[in-house]
Amino acid sequence: MALGIVFEKLLELPLFQGMGHNDLNQVVAHTKFGFLKLARNKTVVKEGDACQHIYFLTNGSLKVESRADDGSYRLIEKMTAPDVIQPDRIFGLTQSFTKTFTTLEECSFLRIDKQQVLRLIAEQEIFRLNILNIISTQSQRISHQPWRQPETTIRQKIVRFVESRSIRPAGPKTLHIKMEDFARLIAESRLNLSRELNKMNNEGIIQLTRGEIHIPALESIIGNK
Repeated sequence: MALGIVFEKLLELPLFQGMGHNDLNQVVAHTKFGFLKLARNKTVVKEGDACQHIYFLTNGSLKVESRADDGSYRLIEKMTAPDVIQPDRIFGLTQSFTKTFTTLEECSFLRIDKQQVLRLIAEQEIFRLNILNIISTQSQRISHQPWRQPETTIRQKIVRFVESRSIRPAGPKTLHIKMEDFARLIAESRLNLSRELNKMNNEGIIQLTRGEIHIPALESIIGNK
């Protein structure tokens, strides 16, 4: 990929946003980028893979799949370029990906290995601040969850369940789960849960099929709970 194209792509990516032209010139000149292009339905990284690189999605869109530890349910989301795949997983106690990312169409990526990331953190203040902001935001979001007002209705419990497991509280989500498992996890009866889900389906804010709940836009349900 030509250096000019790399320069343009970096301007769009979360960890490089806010950099001046001089800093970006330094990054392009001294950073070893890997370039990757994958066809549709190809796995980028799998849950449990060691995180030795940061992957930047520069073109295309990805399916993001998260699974419960016991395998009883899974959540499917969508990631669209420009974006970055779990940059927080390159550090910390468990340095592995927690989700599986699969291409929904032909996708292009920039890839930087851990040593290059450490060098950029040491040398580029904006890069350092951007990665700290991502990690801090995720930490603050998680630490705040126990202090939120408890849910008082079944619909609120449904929304909170999906929202708390999502990479972002917006966009399409598909939850694959058995009704009895879902009812147990939100401490409601199967009958009452089924009634509420069917009501939401009739309102057109979800699409309910056997073992699957599709939410076209999570933000619309959060505002309608």
